[in-house]
Amino acid sequence: MTTHLDPQTLAHLQTWQGRSETLEDLITPAPLRALSATLDREDPLPVAGTALPALWHWLFFLPHHRQSEIGPDGHAKRGGFLPPVPLPRRMWAGGRLQWHAPLRVGDVVKRVSTIQSVTHKSGRTGDLLFVLVKHEVHNAQGLCLTEEHDIVYRPAAQPGNPVPAPVAAASLLAQGEPVGDLWQRDIAPDDVLLFRYSALTFNGHRIHYDRKYVTEVEGYPGLIVHGPLIATLLVDLVRRHTDRPIQRFEFKALRPTFECGDQRILRVNGQPQADGKHVRLWAQDHEGWLTMQATAELG
Repeated sequence: MTTHLDPQTLAHLQTWQGRSETLEDLITPAPLRALSATLDREDPLPVAGTALPALWHWLFFLPHHRQSEIGPDGHAKRGGFLPPVPLPRRMWAGGRLQWHAPLRVGDVVKRVSTIQSVTHKSGRTGDLLFVLVKHEVHNAQGLCLTEEHDIVYRPAAQPGNPVPAPVAAASLLAQGEPVGDLWQRDIAPDDVLLFRYSALTFNGHRIHYDRKYVTEVEGYPGLIVHGPLIATLLVDLVRRHTDRPIQRFEFKALRPTFECGDQRILRVNGQPQADGKHVRLWAQDHEGWLTMQATAELG
């Protein structure tokens, strides 16, 4: 695939701005039980009326493309709702979410998704294309959740490509206005955890389970831990320390995190802030490098 976006191609891709799609789903308890087990939680069994924890709506509105519609990377072939970007590497770069009302087991829900922007930038390794998608999730009572989803498309890795300097996660400890204890949890992101999360989210992207593909085709050193999984682990850290609901959450992926079959850890961290309302969150890999930053606003 090409790694260069000429003006005509970019102009064509930008015609996707403003496109929308609407999906409907039913909030059922089985995926909640499965994610609870995957996150190693001992939650009460969900029943009708149980509220979804923050970010667990990602278990619903899943892509159900036929096998013949799947591309070589395990995603659906380019085109359709998302623009057909001719760059081979696609990543979930971050997002911003606001909850207006809870989603509950038994709800019939609707998600309206709109492509807000298609933006080109030149990076160290070539063209980058950013697609911003806005999702609005409704139940019978009205709007429950607003989400902005950042997707980035990148060229294939090449020998000698410059690599951004990593940031030590420990450097974040002095930032903000922390109060109280530092929250921490260590997780071994092995291939079983990655497989279970891929299965739960019906995510066929081969970078998460096909080691031969991810190392030989996309040029990474190992399986990549899903960005949404890391974000979910950060929110789960908050839930393990407070019963207060999360009203807003934003996160940004800064560096890929790779699976650790030898039980090296992924560490998630949280620092409640002095305003009593916000929690600074971040994830670090087994070498101590910062991989994701986030902020949760509590109700």
